[in-house]
Amino acid sequence: MNWDDMRVFLAVARAEGLTAAAPVLKMDPATLGRRVARLETAIGAALFVKSPQGYALTDLGVQMRDRAAEAEVAFSLAVDAGQGAATLLGQIRIGAPDGAANFLLPQVCADIQRANPNLEVQILALPRVVNLSRREADMAITVSPPAAGRLTVQKVTDYQLHLATRRDASPVRSLADIKGRAVVGYIPDMIFDKELDYLGDMGQAGVQLASNSVAVQMQMLRRSGIGIVHDFALPSVPELTRVLTDDVALLRSFYLVRHTSDRQSERLSRFATALMAGLKTQVATLEVAAALTDAHVI
Repeated sequence: MNWDDMRVFLAVARAEGLTAAAPVLKMDPATLGRRVARLETAIGAALFVKSPQGYALTDLGVQMRDRAAEAEVAFSLAVDAGQGAATLLGQIRIGAPDGAANFLLPQVCADIQRANPNLEVQILALPRVVNLSRREADMAITVSPPAAGRLTVQKVTDYQLHLATRRDASPVRSLADIKGRAVVGYIPDMIFDKELDYLGDMGQAGVQLASNSVAVQMQMLRRSGIGIVHDFALPSVPELTRVLTDDVALLRSFYLVRHTSDRQSERLSRFATALMAGLKTQVATLEVAAALTDAHVI
């Protein structure tokens, strides 16, 4: 048995299936199935209960997953030690809600990667909380600090949200003017964090144009309607303008979440430091640009 076998096993265990694990390992599901079968034959026992719903760990599989995860951390620390003070290497995956993933992380990660040419950065944009316990990502940006798990949480920065609509739409002078317009927002039963529930702040009971994606909501607003948007997203959508900024002004925060054990990794810690600094700068820069645009200064 070698470490590559453990890498395959861990990926399948975390993804709970071959198809979901395949892109992570850059292998096809059939190959993964053969690798798992070969590992189980070598051990002489089943590690998974296979079904059409996926691969569930047996009791032995759970024990092996925990030991393999510990070995993975140790291996990562050894690699870090070998890198020393050199530029960052290898692959780092960040999970994030799609507002941050679409409008902030591309520029921030591009800047970090440019300074570290041998680094591969992956952005995992999901309309839900990223599961770090299953190693879906090395770290995650969240809008609420998690309340449980062996996790380390650092506040990154605050960000602002306001109502926005098309610049050429009829004037919005009060909340009463929202009546008769299509409200754009999240699909109510798919809001995965209470901090994303904006309807109460708008004084609205429901939405007429909805998506679980911030990027899709922005595209909806480009065509019609009114909705809450991130100020940092507005510079990329010049058709929109903020309205009722004194009546509806929301403040939320981004947090960086990591496994407690990963704090021992110099590589991940250096990346996290650069990521947090870049996000703070990007949010501040884009929010200023949004405010200046609305003031017709630029």
